[in-house]
Amino acid sequence: MIDFYTLTSPNVRKIFLMLEECELPYKNIFVDVWKGDNFDPDFLKLNPNAKIPVIVDHDGPGGKPITVFESGAILMYLAEKAGKFMPLDPTAKYQVIQWIFVQVGTVGPMLGQLGYFKMHGPKEGSEHAVARYTTEVDRIYKMIDKRLGESRFIGGDDYSVADMAFYPWCGERISAGKIGFDLDNYPNVIRWAAEIAERPASKRVAAFMPTIQSVRDNPTPEDFDRLWRRNGQTAA
Repeated sequence: MIDFYTLTSPNVRKIFLMLEECELPYKNIFVDVWKGDNFDPDFLKLNPNAKIPVIVDHDGPGGKPITVFESGAILMYLAEKAGKFMPLDPTAKYQVIQWIFVQVGTVGPMLGQLGYFKMHGPKEGSEHAVARYTTEVDRIYKMIDKRLGESRFIGGDDYSVADMAFYPWCGERISAGKIGFDLDNYPNVIRWAAEIAERPASKRVAAFMPTIQSVRDNPTPEDFDRLWRRNGQTAA
């Protein structure tokens, strides 16, 4: 059994997709970052970086428990455990791995920063940040669209953990719209995202997400300050 410390962010949805695709048994343990659950001392023992997702696999290597944090690392661990969604051929494998690194090192941080400054940052004084991140996110979407014009999936010809890493960040029309991007401008992304959305595992995850309750559903200004580490807020 895998304990999955989770909520609703794109980074945790990656792991939901992988667990559902592999049909691995898991138990959800919800960590409401909007009220500071991620700063609980017990959680910090699992991830000193105070972020979700985290998994604890009670049947890890050699039958011993193992804790893994960081979404890219979790995807790679689960791929190895299940023997799925990661090529065995070294050349193809590193095609997938390099794109995972692009997602965790560039795509997530840049889209996340744009989302913050457009939706949660101060209205005045953020103009430079919005302009800077808008330009970078457009570059990113164009890069992904070009890649998907050359390859059926992000990592190559087959669906892989690279696609699971990218899809929650780049493949949802509503999320893109919130940061000012129309996916119709990136037709290869539209084609790719539509194919992934039709997968049974993707449909199960999409149906489950709205059932997860959080302080996020009715946040106060203090909740925003805590979540974004503003005004010295780090915990409840």
